[in-house]
Amino acid sequence: MTPQPSGPLAGLTVFDLSRVLAGPTCVQMLADLGADVIKIEKPGSGDDTRGFAPPFMPGTGESAYFVGVNRNKRSVTLDIAKPEGQAIALELIAQSDILVENFKVGALAKYGLGYEQLHERFPGLVYCSITGFGQTGPYAPRPGYDSLIQAMGGIMSLTGEPDGLPQKVGVPVADLFAGLYGCIGVLAALRHREATGQGQQVDIGMLDTHVAWLANQGMNYLATGENPARLGNQHPNIVPYQVFPTADGYLVLSIGNDPTFKRFCDNYGLSHLLDDPRFATNAARVGDRALVTETLSPVLRQYSTARWVEELEALKIGCGPINTLKEVFADPQVQARGAVLTMPHSSNPDGVRVIANPVRLSETPVDYRMAAPTLGQHTEEVLSARLKLAPERLAELRAKGVI
Repeated sequence: MTPQPSGPLAGLTVFDLSRVLAGPTCVQMLADLGADVIKIEKPGSGDDTRGFAPPFMPGTGESAYFVGVNRNKRSVTLDIAKPEGQAIALELIAQSDILVENFKVGALAKYGLGYEQLHERFPGLVYCSITGFGQTGPYAPRPGYDSLIQAMGGIMSLTGEPDGLPQKVGVPVADLFAGLYGCIGVLAALRHREATGQGQQVDIGMLDTHVAWLANQGMNYLATGENPARLGNQHPNIVPYQVFPTADGYLVLSIGNDPTFKRFCDNYGLSHLLDDPRFATNAARVGDRALVTETLSPVLRQYSTARWVEELEALKIGCGPINTLKEVFADPQVQARGAVLTMPHSSNPDGVRVIANPVRLSETPVDYRMAAPTLGQHTEEVLSARLKLAPERLAELRAKGVI
């Protein structure tokens, strides 16, 4: 049997109709915090990300992509397009606190699983919908994809070298942020339900969340009415706060204020710059960033990255190397924080290595119960325990392709 959940959300059940990344990210966070997740997958194929490979996790035949965002979930294969599948879904939803889905707007209504239908029947259900553009507005019917949202949401216009192509971020941040905002919305809705008994719909649009995290650059536009330029690795509001070449590689130098800039100058023979109005304040340096870069670059090229990191850390000046992923996972700080762990997997007795949840709770730590499930791994377990279906009935449903 599956290990029992523990943590602040233990005792809550999630009926998970999400797939790919945004929804599974939201649900994995809920699962890590102790919710019992029943992940519904289409018989025979399952979550699309099961096929997003190679690479596969060693010894499992499971895609690394799928394993990364489906920890602590129980997989139940169920065809909700079939009436018998819909009936089973409704029975499971009746025992659930949260439903998470990322179907196109209105798509679940044809199966009797839309928000309005379920809210009337289960008024305490928290129903989280994650879509590309939200439940309303002219773009609501459109599908949403990470690179599309990065383009439409403005981040690509801000990313890349000034004279190069617009660039997307190297990981699917539009999906990830939508999932995390979805989790925040679910937790708020649970608090409201706790106080009133009333469920509600959490409406997450990937474009909405993308616009929300434009942060300082979005505010820069609102303040000036001007589109921020692409600056490569430079900061729009702070200088010097960028990548510099060193004698053997590159360094990120993050000088966040004038006293730190003075400390840098005083220690590296540049005190004369402090008398130059073009360097004296951060505002002046932002206004003449090309001169600052041209002046500091020869200085940073004098020493190796390792030497710079050692010296600047001693001076309490922000800096760091540009690590490859191999270097990231070998970093002593990353290792000390337990950023990678090995979890048992039904296909590999040695387990699989996964990236840990970054939330550290002193009293109710994250609950690592099981690695991502194989397709339909828990179908019989869930349906027999929750719905009391006999082996003969399960065999009949399987023969019909319902499960």
